[in-house]
Amino acid sequence: MTNVLQSKRESSRFQILVEIAAHQPNLRQKEVAESMGVTPQAISEYIKELVADGLVTTDGRMRYRITKEGVEWLLESAAELKRYARVVMEEIISHVSVWSAIAEANLAEGDRVSLEMRGGLLYANNKEGIEASGIVIAEASEGEDVGISDLRGLISLEEGRIILCKVPRVQNGGSSRVDLEALRRELAKAGKVGCLGIEALVALRKVGREPDIIWGAKEFAVEAAYHGISSVIVSVDEQIPGILTRLESEGLKYELVDLTLG
Repeated sequence: MTNVLQSKRESSRFQILVEIAAHQPNLRQKEVAESMGVTPQAISEYIKELVADGLVTTDGRMRYRITKEGVEWLLESAAELKRYARVVMEEIISHVSVWSAIAEANLAEGDRVSLEMRGGLLYANNKEGIEASGIVIAEASEGEDVGISDLRGLISLEEGRIILCKVPRVQNGGSSRVDLEALRRELAKAGKVGCLGIEALVALRKVGREPDIIWGAKEFAVEAAYHGISSVIVSVDEQIPGILTRLESEGLKYELVDLTLG
């Protein structure tokens, strides 16, 4: 196990160094204490240790900076955590987890098969040159669902694209002020469509497109992107900030298009 996880002390030192590096030179010890579930006095003692070890410097006025040695220690510890997480994911969890896939051939129990993600679904087949593979836990015929264990390698998956199309509320003209030609162009870029608001639904119907989802479009966009599926979300303008906040918190890329006619 990585050193950072072997004791509460090392874990706390790591977290405090991260906070100092992120907020230097101003560190609010009370907020850090609350997030870590310890007292401000404990944070103060940890910081004194870090200063004594040469990982942090202070000007004596509650202003702290991480040193070159501190950065090196933080990077080394983070690398250890990354290696440990990879071992857990690839060598431990993959052996005890069972993944569900669609069989693209008749598969026998114990076969090692290739795994591909297409259209948001996992497929098991006998293709060569595929990096990801697993073991069939019970025989399955082509087209059936099949259980896969002992996953190895990485399943290639390109993150889906999200296009947010903003339309005005009815008080500002609603669907009558939507650039329908621009909407058609955006719809051609993705296979799945969601909408938020009556105005968005009517605009879609004007171009002959029924949405794939009306309720939960925000979650739909996130899940679709994670599964490699691109989507267009047509939304009334007041819903856009909430969607953007969710996408940014998930680290997903998006394009915002204003369809309001000038």
